[in-house]
Amino acid sequence: MKQEISTKYDPKNIENKWYNFWMENKLFSSTPDHRPSYTIVIPPPNVTGVLHMGHMLNNTIQDILVRRARMLGFNTLWVPGTDHASIATEAKVVALLKEKGIEKKDISREEFLQYAWEWKEKHGGIILQQLKKLGASCDWDRTKFTMDDDLSESVIDAFIDLYNKGKIYRGVRMVNWDPKALTALSDEEVIYQEVESKLYYVKYHIEGDSDNYLTIATTRPETIFGDTAVCVHPDDKRYQHLKGKKAVIPLVNRVVPIIFDDYVDPEFGTGALKITPAHDINDYHLGIKHKLDSINIFNDNGTLNENAQFFIGEDRFTARKKVIPLLEKEGLLLKIENYTNKVGFSERTNEVIEPKLSLQWFCEMESLAKPALQVVMDDTIKFYPEKFKNSYAHWLENVKDWCISRQLWWGHRIPAYYLPNGEFVIAKSKEEAYEIAKKKFPDSQFTIQDLKQDEDVLDTWFSSWLWPISVFDGIRYPENPDINYYYPTSALITAPDIIFFWVARMIMAGLEWRNEIPFKSVYFTGTVRDHLRRKMSKSLGNSPEPLELIEKFGADGVRFGMLHSSPAGNDLLFDEALCEQGRNFNNKIWNAFRLIKGWQISETVEEPQSFTIALRWFKARLNSVLAEIEDSFEKFRLSEALIATYKLIWDDFCSWFLEIVKPPYQQPINAKSYSEIIDIFEQLMQLLHPFMPFITEELWQNLRKREKNESIMYSTFPKSEPKEENHQLLNDFEAAKKIIENIRRIRTEHNIPIKNNLDLIVKAKKTPQTYDLDEIIKKLANLNSIQYQEENIDTTLSFIEQNVEYFIPYKVEANIEEEVKKIEDELRYTKGFLQSTLKKLANEKFVNGAPEAVVAMERKKQADAEEKITLLEAKLAQLNQTK
Repeated sequence: MKQEISTKYDPKNIENKWYNFWMENKLFSSTPDHRPSYTIVIPPPNVTGVLHMGHMLNNTIQDILVRRARMLGFNTLWVPGTDHASIATEAKVVALLKEKGIEKKDISREEFLQYAWEWKEKHGGIILQQLKKLGASCDWDRTKFTMDDDLSESVIDAFIDLYNKGKIYRGVRMVNWDPKALTALSDEEVIYQEVESKLYYVKYHIEGDSDNYLTIATTRPETIFGDTAVCVHPDDKRYQHLKGKKAVIPLVNRVVPIIFDDYVDPEFGTGALKITPAHDINDYHLGIKHKLDSINIFNDNGTLNENAQFFIGEDRFTARKKVIPLLEKEGLLLKIENYTNKVGFSERTNEVIEPKLSLQWFCEMESLAKPALQVVMDDTIKFYPEKFKNSYAHWLENVKDWCISRQLWWGHRIPAYYLPNGEFVIAKSKEEAYEIAKKKFPDSQFTIQDLKQDEDVLDTWFSSWLWPISVFDGIRYPENPDINYYYPTSALITAPDIIFFWVARMIMAGLEWRNEIPFKSVYFTGTVRDHLRRKMSKSLGNSPEPLELIEKFGADGVRFGMLHSSPAGNDLLFDEALCEQGRNFNNKIWNAFRLIKGWQISETVEEPQSFTIALRWFKARLNSVLAEIEDSFEKFRLSEALIATYKLIWDDFCSWFLEIVKPPYQQPINAKSYSEIIDIFEQLMQLLHPFMPFITEELWQNLRKREKNESIMYSTFPKSEPKEENHQLLNDFEAAKKIIENIRRIRTEHNIPIKNNLDLIVKAKKTPQTYDLDEIIKKLANLNSIQYQEENIDTTLSFIEQNVEYFIPYKVEANIEEEVKKIEDELRYTKGFLQSTLKKLANEKFVNGAPEAVVAMERKKQADAEEKITLLEAKLAQLNQTK
């Protein structure tokens, strides 16, 4: 008795059913064994995050790779987890406390961290739960968080190790300060944006000569209060008379030196610069070089301090507005111009960055960068697309030391302990620090209570760069079974905007602590954009809610839509219509399954000849497409692999193969033939499974009887057979398809009902064929017969295919004018095609340099086009005679 099959595919119930089945049977779990490993570690989303379109794309790609590898026989492991995201999480907790009427400054560190952990436990797992809706086949039992005890200890161990090697140091440097988050940032966390500013031209009088002045153009007049020099180029003739002179800083009347340095571009602005060493990175270096004073005029929150003398306690941008009237009143403002310049913004808070001299912890990068550059440039680690090697190399060749300290409470606290004598020691705990300090300073008198730990935490990326190692506990236990089996990982899927934040640093960490690369390949996804090429964002209102998309189109439909529009390494132009196409594809497969399962089976009915040829053709076609798909996966061209799979199933299988092999109405199908069709359908579901896991599991389970815990996930992914390529059959079948399509076109153009059987006459001599496709043509074009003769046929219904004329004897109202126009259009196109081919063959460089087979193909195109032109011209002449 046949199983009742639902008339419609219901994604919601089927997705929940199979995801629960996979989870209950622990089908995503992995432990080391004899098989080769295939490992991916998830780029850990921020614990503050919820699923967005970028996550959807990235995790769909990871899941496709993992599912395919699992079916290829690898012991696959996809490690999930989240990142503690110091700045973002602390901002969330501070906002939460404000809602409760609590200020961060009014509570202790311990109280704040208690609130932070409560927030994390409540909200931290949301994004991982959402990924399950997408079908992510992660080993959830291995879920990691960057502040788990084992990962935290690994971070501290790494810090201590680098400090002991002399690669971590503490010092006063110019840093990028975020006045909103109240912390230093690394260079990579600053995003430069073009903004419309003003350029203010200000007089700086020469000391002792009130009639003479220098004109200086600045976009930041509020920093005038911190100026400690004026600088001009040593060869600038306009300023030679000022050597040895001094200038007077406007408003504060501070007398400062006029210095000469070739850093200044004489062609830019007035050729004279104000120098503010405490608030500009270039001025800072000039200050060191020329031994200038450094006056810090800003508080940490971006307000002016007492050193400014003016606008104390007011915000820097308020001060900028208020200083203009003062300069005008003193006659010191010459003019104001509109000016477009680049300004640095905090990647996390979008606050304008303030350059600031600050005592921070730094990691020396040059020695770490050299080997990390080498392994990418020599393709030990392969980048897809390869173009990202250039930007990677540029950054590593110009790398600066990494500011790793952050003025926050949420994160990994720096393991530095300060002594009453001003010294510090580095240790994993206060107790250990005390023992080290006693040995290091035996004459000092202090107790363990006198030790004070550094208040700062480490940059979030300092834990993230250890991720491929620390998730396997490879820092603490370098020889444990997991790290030795799963590391290095197989592939990293990530966005190019964190190539420096994360990718480069993970490579450095892998080489530093494992002396081995962390992954073999890096696939860079594009940015998800809308049809207007705008980056998708909630602020623009152009970013759909991922879970709503899944609700509407099903997870398989959304996965299809995301990947279909995602060419390797290029931006993804997302359109909901592609998800709808994915849903329609689901329905197409479902209906094909219902069609096959609805057939009656007979052991006695004969297998038609058309089935034998169709089967041989489809197997050859499947083998050819499998080779394409394997090549696409090898090159990380997953979108192309999906499209090839889609066309194979929709076009070749559903539109052609099933139409040929389906039995006549209410007639049974041969049992052996039916078994062959089920085998093919099973292979197609296996091929599609990595892309669309839910519908393929459902149909695979229902194709034949399965064991209780059996899953398509552990069946074998189809592989191509190189020796099985049958070009002759594939070419002959393509020719047959064109003949069928021409007959169908003629039916449509002349309103000939499909139920009316036609005859086809071929103007050619019947010759023995390796594959006789006439029976297939007759079935799909609904023909009584196919006849061969060499004489002309007097009928207007005809077409030319591969330079052979075909005629359909059928009385229709002839429209000679229309037929003439069609042939003239075809003749014009064919002549144009011939000209382009002749042009190519006239190029000696092409003829002498191209492979012989390619040149031979072009010559065949020439011969075919010339023959077709002759046939079309004869046909045209014949029609013109009947006018």
